[in-house]
Amino acid sequence: MKLSIVSTLYQSAPYIEEFCSRAATAAREVAGEDYEIILVNDGSPDNSLEIAVSSTHSDPHIVVVDLSRNFGHHKAMMTGLSHSQGDFVFLIDSDLEEEPEWLLSFFTKMEKEKCDVIFGVQENRKGNLCERWSGSLFYLLFNRLTGLNLSKNIVTTRLMSQRYVQALIQHQERELMIAGLWHLTGFKQVSEIVKKHNSSKTSYTFHRKISLLVNSITAFSNVPLKGIFYTGFIISLFALIYVLYLIFNKIFLATPLSGWTSVMASVWLLGGLIISFVGIVGMYISKVFIETKQRPYTIIRDIYGKK
Repeated sequence: MKLSIVSTLYQSAPYIEEFCSRAATAAREVAGEDYEIILVNDGSPDNSLEIAVSSTHSDPHIVVVDLSRNFGHHKAMMTGLSHSQGDFVFLIDSDLEEEPEWLLSFFTKMEKEKCDVIFGVQENRKGNLCERWSGSLFYLLFNRLTGLNLSKNIVTTRLMSQRYVQALIQHQERELMIAGLWHLTGFKQVSEIVKKHNSSKTSYTFHRKISLLVNSITAFSNVPLKGIFYTGFIISLFALIYVLYLIFNKIFLATPLSGWTSVMASVWLLGGLIISFVGIVGMYISKVFIETKQRPYTIIRDIYGKK
């Protein structure tokens, strides 16, 4: 098979029929009839599954992978990629903010650049000021703390070779951040400037972005643990200097020691730091605990359409 188009479904009912129609039109221009459209239903609470399954009856190229519950966008994408069979795999969101027609320009550029991945990058991030600011801050902190260099305006859409996809799905983390895995997998990757539409409200709330940032940093970096060590070392150094000062003051100046306010402030400061640091260490221990159980990161309830 020449081409696989992979997308996920979550509250996607209004877009599925148009998405499948436009994706199929673009696929035929690239691969003729030698393509498949894989839709992964990520426990969508609306009737996305019913619409998608109905589409398999009218279009034999469509395959629906129904997950047993909502596992999350990134895990659903990895599940769809693991079921792809095409020599080229086009990953895209189904909400039509990213145009299925991008496949044509991506495919042309891939042939020209002789690379394994063409990925979309927004020239300007979509959304209101808060959404743009929080998105930029997310990638700024992630890049600084992990040492990776991810584009702050990257989108889901990307065209990949099958060998790249096979390398990508070898990553078996249960707590994954897929943009980091895209980068770590390597191969020659080339960006393509795209304009993403703003047709629906983002499901990534500020709270969810904070949670994703924490999970992403602890998954890709040990900088927080190093920060704990250096902070403890600096506090210990200042404490040692202060103790030497007090001893000198007592022996040579005979000045009585005082200052319960400063003592209590120091106790509260150190107590807060200790609790925070224990929390950070706990996050890493939690990740080790989750990974060692080796639970599947998604469970498939059923597959509809072409087997």
